[in-house]
Amino acid sequence: MSIGTEETSVNLAMAIRVEDASTMSHSLEGRAVTVVIGDITAPAITVTRHKHQPVQVGDNKESKEQPVDVLPSISTHEESLSEEDVLVTKKGFCKEDAQEIDEATSHTQLVVISLVAGAMAGAVAKTTIAPLDRTKINFQATQQKFSARRALGFVGECYKKEGLFSLWRGNSATMARIVPYAAIQFTAHEQYKRVLRVDAPNRDTPPMLRFLAGSMAGVTSQFLTYPLDMARARMAVTHKDTYSSLLQVFVKIWKNEGPLTLYRGLTPTMLGVIPYAGTSFGIYETLKKNHQVHSDRDKPNPLERMMFGAVAGLVGQSSSYPLDIVRRRMQTATVTGNGNSYKTIIGTLSKVYREEGLFHGLYKGLSMNWIKGPIAVGISFSTFDTLKLSLEQILLSR
Repeated sequence: MSIGTEETSVNLAMAIRVEDASTMSHSLEGRAVTVVIGDITAPAITVTRHKHQPVQVGDNKESKEQPVDVLPSISTHEESLSEEDVLVTKKGFCKEDAQEIDEATSHTQLVVISLVAGAMAGAVAKTTIAPLDRTKINFQATQQKFSARRALGFVGECYKKEGLFSLWRGNSATMARIVPYAAIQFTAHEQYKRVLRVDAPNRDTPPMLRFLAGSMAGVTSQFLTYPLDMARARMAVTHKDTYSSLLQVFVKIWKNEGPLTLYRGLTPTMLGVIPYAGTSFGIYETLKKNHQVHSDRDKPNPLERMMFGAVAGLVGQSSSYPLDIVRRRMQTATVTGNGNSYKTIIGTLSKVYREEGLFHGLYKGLSMNWIKGPIAVGISFSTFDTLKLSLEQILLSR
């Protein structure tokens, strides 16, 4: 009995020691895991300002460390990173907004430059040819036969009766019209070129696109300034006692003929400006592009630009000249005593052709147009390009 009892107590003691050893081993493993987790989550605990501190359980003097709440720490760390990402994203948006503002500012400056350069180009060109323009309109609006001798006779008669500056009669109306007209036309052309991607880098532009951009610019500017063109034509064919100022033209037309008279002749004008502006701008831009391809210089000089513009103006005005005759007859019908004769495009074309013929009627004054047209268009295109380039260098280089 004693021997058996001793063996049993030995076995129990050994089992207890094995269990204690196992418990100790598990405890050490748990502590090791806790230490490892603590090392891993240390940055997260630092970010969260040590919200998870060791907790004392009960009244025991020895404190027991509880497992660190890993998920809240990791979540807080992710929130911290997302705030940084938000800051970076906001900075990116700020840069993009700044770039958009810069682009918008640059585009606005280019539009203003085009408006100023176009206005100056039109004013210089029209003032230069004003005497020739008045002479041409006088023959266009009446049934007088045109010749160089008669044209010189008209100039001499105006000089003797009314003085030298009478040759510029109506030029104030011309300036009031041509300044906004040229400004709108050149600016619209630049915008239509950008929209249609005319002569864009690494892209071949068909001539039809250049024609389309030019014709759209011409239609836009002509429609917006047509009443001024009507007033200019009236002043050119009447004595100064009839219309003493541009304002008086509008007042008399409004009272005596009605406001719609201000747009009389608009349809033939629109039909005529499509081939005129399209051909003029199209040929000019094509000649500039060919010059760039076949020469060592990127841009032509002012004299070459003037020559390109002269060729473009010659072809452009010749292509639409009969419609220009129709426009002038319809605009001045009331003051020339033909109020009931020129009411429609077809009627005007038929009447002019039947009574005056083709060359002496529908193409009356074309030879003078071949003189003044190339000069005006050449000066206009050359002045616009030269001023535009100069203003861009001054303003955009700041």
